[in-house]
Amino acid sequence: MHYNYKTSGVCSKGIEIDIQDNIIKSVLFNGGCDGNLKGLSRLVTGMHAQDAVRHLEGINCKGRGTSCPDQLSKALVVLIKENS
Repeated sequence: MHYNYKTSGVCSKGIEIDIQDNIIKSVLFNGGCDGNLKGLSRLVTGMHAQDAVRHLEGINCKGRGTSCPDQLSKALVVLIKENS
């Protein structure tokens, strides 16, 4: 399943996620800190979505109350619920 998530409160404008059987197949951030987000995308590829959520949720960037990793966790929570 391919999913587009519109981010909020971060530099990245959106996240494109491919997921199959709750396994993350690919993640692409649109905007944001290019190198860091490419690294994050590689780290979560192949990971079970719930494990990624557990590692990423609640990360704060510069006092914004969220971050690109946190936004990815929010997107994955939506996908997990949709696939339940």
